[in-house]
Amino acid sequence: MDVLLFLASFLLVSRLKKSIKLSPLSLKWASLMNVALGASAVLFVVSKAYFDNGLAYICGSALLLGIIVFAERERDFASMLPFLKAHYPLIGVGFIAGLVKQADSDFYDEYDKYFILPMIAAFIWVLAKWANTRKQHEEFRIITAQNALLDKQVAERTAELTKQKNELEQTVALLQTTQQQLVQSEKLASLGELTAGIAHEIQNPLNFVNNFSEVSMELVGEMEIELANGDTEEAIAIANDIRQNLEKIIHHGKRADGIVKGMLQHSRASNGVKENTNINTLADEYFRLAYHGLRAKDKSFNSELITSFDDKLPTVDVVPQDIGRVLLNLFTNAFYAVDQKQKSGVPGYKPEVTLSTRVYRTWIAIKVRDNGNGVPDAIKDKIMQPFFTTKPTGQGTGLGLSLSYDIIAKGHGGSIEVDTKEGEYSEFTVKIPIN
Repeated sequence: MDVLLFLASFLLVSRLKKSIKLSPLSLKWASLMNVALGASAVLFVVSKAYFDNGLAYICGSALLLGIIVFAERERDFASMLPFLKAHYPLIGVGFIAGLVKQADSDFYDEYDKYFILPMIAAFIWVLAKWANTRKQHEEFRIITAQNALLDKQVAERTAELTKQKNELEQTVALLQTTQQQLVQSEKLASLGELTAGIAHEIQNPLNFVNNFSEVSMELVGEMEIELANGDTEEAIAIANDIRQNLEKIIHHGKRADGIVKGMLQHSRASNGVKENTNINTLADEYFRLAYHGLRAKDKSFNSELITSFDDKLPTVDVVPQDIGRVLLNLFTNAFYAVDQKQKSGVPGYKPEVTLSTRVYRTWIAIKVRDNGNGVPDAIKDKIMQPFFTTKPTGQGTGLGLSLSYDIIAKGHGGSIEVDTKEGEYSEFTVKIPIN
């Protein structure tokens, strides 16, 4: 049964060699492992040819012990310690059997089953640990491949996150430059009302990006810990969370980018070139910017914003900057009207401003309705005249509706209609021909 000791030595060296096969350590130990395999085979042949069974047991046990002691002292094989220690019962039985047989061969022959059976059991235990270690090695190989893939994904996500952050920083810088160019002509005088609204609207996506970026950085740290602990399932779950955060960052980054592009377009001096434009999107953007702009100036102001967009509304050829100025003026006037009525202390009054769009056969309509004090019949026909205003001195130039009317009537072949009832509401309808 001494063959079991040499066979265990051979299997042990083979297992150690395979454990470092996929790592850089294989270059360091490959030649030594081959020498150990050869030495095991040579010692087995020599012991069978020249030693009796007692010395063969001792020689096989010593060889196996020497390999284990050497491997345990090397840090490169630290992961194999449980497998190495599993050989000690076999070594102990081998030494005892060899010494007993060497000391009293007859006693050994009479009670050999008490030595052979423990040795077989110890060898089976080694084989069981060997099979388990082999399975663990395969799992380790899979985990290593998954870790490499996860590391690559983390690097890609981190690079994408950094890119988004840099682009957002550039967007903010661009917005700061744009703010210096807001009031370039008399037509852009109302754009000052937008500044606070722009800051409010862009702050929301910026906050989302910053928050999700911070959370993602924390998740990356957690994933590194899980990878170090070998918990790939948890690491993959964390990677999925990072992917969702990045999707949200992209969404809000595009939102901020859209706001900035819209403001850049609005701030440019009109060149009269018409572009195919989605009126629903344009109107909704200016509606909210105008509201938050007024809210930033007067924290006490509040109003319900109601929208009703026609989903079948086609895109139309307009000058976006000019239509934006028209809408901005109408929204600002509507918010001013409900604010004044609210401040007058009307019992149970609830400010409301409604924006709606509709498509008709040859034109589209944009309606802005408020439940303010309305326009008195006596001045209804004058509100489109230049320099006419119902606002107190210093709060209005009287050019807003006049310029708006020129833009719609002269620039786009449309019209602006007014429907109002004093003390109840005002409704302005902008009609634009379809192409």
